[in-house]
Amino acid sequence: MAFPLMNSRQQFGWVTILIHWLVAVAVFGLFGLGLYMVELTYYDAWYNEAPHIHESIGILVLLAMFFRVAWRLVSPPPVSLPSHRPWEKAGAHVAHFGMYLLLFAVLVSGYLIPTADGSGVDVFNWFTVPSVTGQQKGLESVAGDIHYWVAWGLVILAVIHAIGAIKHHVIDRDETLRRMMGLKARPVIRPRNDSI
Repeated sequence: MAFPLMNSRQQFGWVTILIHWLVAVAVFGLFGLGLYMVELTYYDAWYNEAPHIHESIGILVLLAMFFRVAWRLVSPPPVSLPSHRPWEKAGAHVAHFGMYLLLFAVLVSGYLIPTADGSGVDVFNWFTVPSVTGQQKGLESVAGDIHYWVAWGLVILAVIHAIGAIKHHVIDRDETLRRMMGLKARPVIRPRNDSI
């Protein structure tokens, strides 16, 4: 059975699934690249290339997040599974809201770092995103601090989110993770009643 474009009340559509996993991979990749590139010196081969890649992917993720928010309004996520406890539902809502908030904070602050001198961000030589602030003294430093700490908060929250999904899959054996991976629901095995 082919997965639909849009979400239904029971399952995620392929657009939501694709955006979810692309953003997840990008966030962890950008985090690793960010930690790597701050240790580079002027004479390292990746001194200029690593920030260019980091900034370019960051802008693409920011655009993807704008689309993701709009898509969520057009195609709301499926309802919670009946097996989810009230505290799990509340925790999931808080975690999702927190990740959206932190994602936008880390992406916007990341954009403000290279544009604080008035220059734009060149995205893989495809297009340039201009500075919206112009030259602002001290902005680069403030945005850099915010970017660093929010990135750590985002990654920690994302790891907790992943642990929760694994818990649902391995311990609860429900469809939480399978729905976001585009997998069919497992068949429900009912105990046999051999009594007469």
